[in-house]
Amino acid sequence: MLILHEYAASGNCYKIRLAAALSGTPIERRDYDILKGETRTETFLANVNANGRIPVLQDGGRFLPESNAAAFYIAEGTGLIPADPFDRADMLRWMFWEQYNHEPNIATVRFWMGWVGEENLSDLQRAMLPGKRAGGDAALKLMDEHLANRDWFVGNGPSVADICLYAYTHVAEEGGFELAPWQAVRAWIARVEGLKGYIPITA
Repeated sequence: MLILHEYAASGNCYKIRLAAALSGTPIERRDYDILKGETRTETFLANVNANGRIPVLQDGGRFLPESNAAAFYIAEGTGLIPADPFDRADMLRWMFWEQYNHEPNIATVRFWMGWVGEENLSDLQRAMLPGKRAGGDAALKLMDEHLANRDWFVGNGPSVADICLYAYTHVAEEGGFELAPWQAVRAWIARVEGLKGYIPITA
C-alpha cells in the first residue's frame, strides 16, 4: 500500500489525499508535526526525505517528494490525467504555475496568519506580506478569468490540475484573501466539492 508522510493541515499534503480519494486509491497516512521539527530528525532525513520536507509519498522502498508529482503519480491511469497530449501538457502547465505563482503566495500567507501569527512575524516576513497578498490576489484573478467560460482548468473534466489548485484556493480565506469577488472560482470550488469520492481537508 502507498504511504503518505504528511502534516494533515497542509494543503500540499491534502492534494495527495484528494487525488487518492477521487481515484479510489487506498493510502496509509503517517503524520508529522512540522511545528515540532519532526521532519528534521536524523531518522526522517535519512529514511524519508533528505530535504526535510513533507509531503512524501512512499511506494515500497521508493520515496516521492513534491506534492504535485505525488498527486500525478497516484492519478496515472485514471480519468484525472487527460488522454489528449496537449491537454496533458496543459495540465502540467497549471500544476507548475500553481507551485510558482499560487502556492508561494496563498499558502505562505495562510501559514503565517494561521500558524505563526501576524504578531510573531519577522521583520522580513512583514516586509514580504504586501507582495505576497498582491501575488495571491493576482493568482485568484487569473484563475477567475480562465474559469469564466469553462468548468475545469483543462479539457472537459476534472484533472490533477484542478486538485492541485483547489487545495489552497478553497482555504485562501484563512490567510485573509477574499473569495467573494471571484464568482467563477467559487463556482469551480463547488464543482470540485461535488465530485464523487471528494473528501474535505479535515477528513
